Parts: sequence; structure tokens; C-alpha cells
Amino acid sequence: MALSIHSRFDGGNIEVVSADSADAIVLKIRPDAGDEHLQWFYFQLCDAAGQSCRMTIENAGEVSYPAGFENYRAVCSSDRIQWRRVPTRFDGKRLIIEDTPDVDVVEYAYFAPYSLDRHRQLIADALDSSLVRAESLCTTPDGHAHTLLTIGQPDSGRQCLWITARQHPGETMAEWWVEGFLDRLLDEEDPVARRLLEQAVVYLVPNMCIDGSVRGHLRCNAHGRNLNREWREPSAEFSPEVYYVIERMRQTGVDFSLDVHGDEELPYNFIAGSEGIASWNASRQIELDNFKDLLATISPDFQTRHGYAVGEPGSADLRKCTDWVGETFGCLAMTLEMPFKDSDITPLPATAWSPERSRHMGRACIDAIAQWLEGRA
Repeated sequence: MALSIHSRFDGGNIEVVSADSADAIVLKIRPDAGDEHLQWFYFQLCDAAGQSCRMTIENAGEVSYPAGFENYRAVCSSDRIQWRRVPTRFDGKRLIIEDTPDVDVVEYAYFAPYSLDRHRQLIADALDSSLVRAESLCTTPDGHAHTLLTIGQPDSGRQCLWITARQHPGETMAEWWVEGFLDRLLDEEDPVARRLLEQAVVYLVPNMCIDGSVRGHLRCNAHGRNLNREWREPSAEFSPEVYYVIERMRQTGVDFSLDVHGDEELPYNFIAGSEGIASWNASRQIELDNFKDLLATISPDFQTRHGYAVGEPGSADLRKCTDWVGETFGCLAMTLEMPFKDSDITPLPATAWSPERSRHMGRACIDAIAQWLEGRA
């Protein structure tokens, strides 16, 4: 039986150029809507059990972040639960994935996918807790519910914490992070979580870009808009995901903001702050540094040496969530980045960075936020 490759499913993205033999499969990544970005891939290989497969993505050198494929290995799963890393090399133009599957149906992806069904289950599971309320902020262009979870009881004496995740749909580790964060926050026997919710209410958007997630995009929504460039002037028509989050933020106020992402190139977990905003000052720098130091003490997977270059005050891009929120609300606003590759400071070659490690980072952030709240009490 001839092998075949498929991607017409939730999050799927690949185009088959040729697949005449297992050792000469040629593929292409399909661009996001708008044709500006591409890098996410996710496909199913059928009827190749026991064959030495070489899958070449021929347009890998044309992706949004070619350096993201350097020292990178693709993920593979036969049960869609456990994802392992497979031999992968990048020659500057082509990404070559080699594997010998032991079953007839295997899936390969840029990172472990996070499906719409799992997203819906995440919300359903959260609503088992009496602490959680859910509201649909809007209907997305493709017709999905854009869901906000409110955890805890809003009260004038409580801090308003906003968590947004997966503005860039291909950065699936962000929603895996949400799983760990929610799992711990809703544990009624966890004293740290209980104390946090005595002091704060959490507003959480588990997936900012559901349309892009289902379409198999890297960075854009159904209209080809990069949501993390829409915050200064969001559009109710073209970027409603941001427009209605901002509308809700203005109603609640924001005392703390964490925008959860993944970085294609850097093999580290790190935080980027809003240092470039016009209102930045020494006290805000101390608050940011203290939070990063807290998280580095709590989680050995997190570090503070490597990250993005810090901009001078006044150089911020207010189209970005962290910069816009930090300037608009005068609060601690941060972007958490996790790697597609591995954590160079704490490597685990078999899995590299993974869903479970992302979940652990989410759990660790509960401790960091709780200690930050104690410092403000």
C-alpha cells in the first residue's frame, strides 16, 4: 500500500509536493492568511510503518524565523498524547526530518499541538470549580467563541490579574502552560493558590487566536492579523480578539499582566518587560527585576541572562500587548517566552521543551505571582 500524508484536520498544515517513496517525501509549509508568516507544520503520515522515512520541507528557509530551525528537532507521536523528538536537520534552505515509524499512522509537528477540542475541555474542566465563571467576549471571524475565564471573586480590595495566552496560534506551549497554571490555581488544597485568590481575581484568556489555531497558522488570525501588533488600534472587524479583551480590561482595570508565548529561536525561558514605554522609571524596573528573580528562584527552567534586547524609554511598540498594557494601566506587564527547542540550561534531550514542562512552568508562576502579591500587601 502506498504511503500518504494528510493535514486536513484541526491545526494541520502541510502541502505535499511529492511522496512517491518513503525516503524522498517532499513537503511545503502553507502560509498563514495574509501570506506574511509561515513556520508551523503539523501532518499525519500513513502506511509507512517500518520504512526509513525522509521528509523534506523544501521551503523551510523561507519561513518567518529560519534560525528557529537551527539545532531544532521535530516532534512525533503515534498516540497524540506522548510526543518524542526525532532526528531533524536544517541546511539553511530545507528542513529534513528522518524517522522510521513503528505503526501505520504517525503525526509530526513543529511542537506538540493543542487542539480546539482540548481547549473546549479545558474550559469545561475549569467550570467544575465554583471559583470560575466563563464568558464569550465575542464570536471570532471563523465562528468560534472567544472565551474569558474569571477565577475568584471580583472585589474592590482584590488585585486584577490578566493572563493572555497564545496570541500567536502556533505557540502551543502557551496553552499547555495554561493547563498547569489552572490545575494549580483551582486546587482547593493548595495553600498558595488559596492565598493568591484571597488577594486577587484572575482574568484568563486561554487562547487569544482560536481561528489561527484551527487553521494551522503560526502568528495570524483568520484575517491575517498578527494579534500582538493590534493592541494600539484594534479593529472590531479584523482583530476582534484583541478589541473585546481591551474593552473588558478597561472595565476591570489591570494591576498585573502576563502574556504567554513561545519563541522560535532562543533556547531559553525568559521574560520581556515593558522597559521601552515612555512612563518607565526606576521603581518599575525594580518591580520587574524582582519578579524575574522570584521566578528564577522557584523554577530552575527559568533564567534571566538571555532574552530580548531591552529598548530605551520611549522606544516601545504600543501595538504589542505588554507595552500597551504597561503604558495604559501603569502596571507590571510582561511577556513570558518558552522555547520550541530545549532549555539550554536544563536540557532533556528525549523531549526537549514539552507540554509537561510547559505545565510545570505554569504551576511555578503561581508561586511567583503569589509572592509578588505578598510584596504589595
